[in-house]
Amino acid sequence: MKLIAKNNFLSLSGFIFIIIFLSSCASIASMKFWESEDLENDEPRLLKSFTEKESLSINWMQSFEGKNKLGNFEPSFGSGKVFFADAEGDIRSLDPESGQINWTISSANEFSSGIVAGFNILAIADVNGNISLYDQDSGQLKWITNVKGEVLSAPAVSARFIIVKTGSGELIALDKNSGDIKWSYRSKLPTLTIRGSSSPVIIDNEVYASFDNGRIGVFDLDSGFPKWDGAISYVGGSSELESLIDSDSSPVIDDAYIYAANFQGNLTIFDKAQKRAVWQSEASSFYAPLLVKGLIVLVETNSSLKTFFNKGLQESWSLDEYQNRDLSNPVSFGGYIVVGDLDGYIHLINPLNGQTIGRKKISKHAIKTLISRSKNFYAVDESFNLYSLSI
Repeated sequence: MKLIAKNNFLSLSGFIFIIIFLSSCASIASMKFWESEDLENDEPRLLKSFTEKESLSINWMQSFEGKNKLGNFEPSFGSGKVFFADAEGDIRSLDPESGQINWTISSANEFSSGIVAGFNILAIADVNGNISLYDQDSGQLKWITNVKGEVLSAPAVSARFIIVKTGSGELIALDKNSGDIKWSYRSKLPTLTIRGSSSPVIIDNEVYASFDNGRIGVFDLDSGFPKWDGAISYVGGSSELESLIDSDSSPVIDDAYIYAANFQGNLTIFDKAQKRAVWQSEASSFYAPLLVKGLIVLVETNSSLKTFFNKGLQESWSLDEYQNRDLSNPVSFGGYIVVGDLDGYIHLINPLNGQTIGRKKISKHAIKTLISRSKNFYAVDESFNLYSLSI
C-alpha cells in the first residue's frame, strides 16, 4: 500500500512531513501513526510453537511474471477452470486439479489488477485504463473500452454489465456485449488516500461499493441511480494523515446486513432495510471482514486479529501473535481461518478459540492474497507465484 495525493498539491509542511515519514517506513503496514506513541517494537513477531492438528498440502504451483506489490491480483473461476493474469499482460486458463495450462494469451499492455470471470467472459484492466473483455473458453478478445482512469481492482460482472471502479473514485457500468458506457457515478475524493481500491459487488440488481472517503454506496444496477449511502467512519483527525480513512476492501453482504471496514476507521454493520449503520467498533483494516462459524473476523492493519460474535456483537477472542507480520486477507476454508504472512507462511487458525492448528511455508516471498474455492484454496505471493492448496 502506498500513500498518494489526489489533489495537485499538499501544504508545504504536510508535504515535508510525509516525505520524512515515508522515508523511514518500509511499507504502509509499518506506519504506526494511528497507534499509541508508546509502541516501541514494530518488528514482526517471531512465530510461536503450536500443536499441529491439521496439515496443509500444496497441490500445484504456477509461476507468472511481475511484482505483485499491492496484492490486487487474484485468480478467478468459471467453466471448471482457473483463470489468472499477471502484471506483464499474460492471461492463463488452468486446470484446477493439475494446474496444467489450457491456453495463454498475451496483451500488448501491462495489467493493473486481477481478472474476473463470469457469464462466459473474462474482464480485466490494464495500466492505460483499458477494460478488455475475452471469451472464457477460447480467450478471444471481444472488445476494449477506455475508462479514462487507473483501475486497481477487479471489475464486477453481471449478465448485462461490467462494473468498474477507478482510482479517481468513479464507478462505471459498461455494456457486457458492446463495452459502451451506460452510466457512471463519481464520489468525492479526499486529499490523501491509500494506493489501492476495492472491487464493487453485485447482488440482487444492486451494486455495492466502498470509496476512498470512507463511505459505502448502494446503486441500482440498471440505471446507476444512488439508492443510499452511509459512512463506515467519519474523519476524526486534524492532520491529513490522521484524516485518512480510505476503504480499500469490498463490502461483505450477508442476508439483511452489510459488513464494511476501513483504514483508521471502523468495522461497521449496515442494515439493508433501514439503510443505515446499526453497529460500529473502532478498527483499522485494509481487508474485508470475514464471517465464519458465527464470528466476524477482522485482520487489523498491524496484523492483529479481532473477532466478534455475529449474534450479540460482543467481542470474542483477539490474537496478537502475528502482529507486524503483514498478514494477507483472511479466508475461510474447511471451517478454519486461513492467513498468509510476509515470510511465505500459511497459517491455519481455529475460529472457536484463536489457536493456530496448522502452518506451512510455501514460498520465499510474502503471501499477498488468498481466495477460497470449493475443495481447494489458492495463494498468490509477491512474485506472482500461484499456489493451489488443501488440508
